[in-house]
Amino acid sequence: PEKRTGTLRDVLVGADVFIGVSAPNLLTGGDIATMAPDAVVFALANPTPEIDPAEAQQHAAVVATGRSDYPNQINNVIAFPGFFRGLLDAGRSDISDAMLTAAAQAIADQVAPEQLNASYIVPSVFDPDVAGAVAEAVRNAPAA
Repeated sequence: PEKRTGTLRDVLVGADVFIGVSAPNLLTGGDIATMAPDAVVFALANPTPEIDPAEAQQHAAVVATGRSDYPNQINNVIAFPGFFRGLLDAGRSDISDAMLTAAAQAIADQVAPEQLNASYIVPSVFDPDVAGAVAEAVRNAPAA
């Protein structure tokens, strides 16, 4: 909305959130330190993220990564098995924004409010309840 221009480092200054899905080792802790207070960093390039998660944690309030050896692992296995199960169960081949939103909400709902903290914002990829919850949400979502 601010129509920022410049390098990644230029536009990161004062930013609340960084979502990286690009290439490894693009940022340093110093770059994250220029972000807004209580910044959120999703460094998701895999297997090597845009910034080392331990380094990002020194400056950001919440850090997520695609790696399994850090908290808040963002992995497509959280969504896809349940999403496709829901499509199959409903006999649907279309994918609507309502389905995507319902799946995201189902994933978020797997973390109880009393469990939610900076190191636990998404359920584990090993949580056996996630796929079923996502499937039900997709199955019950309105058509496109």
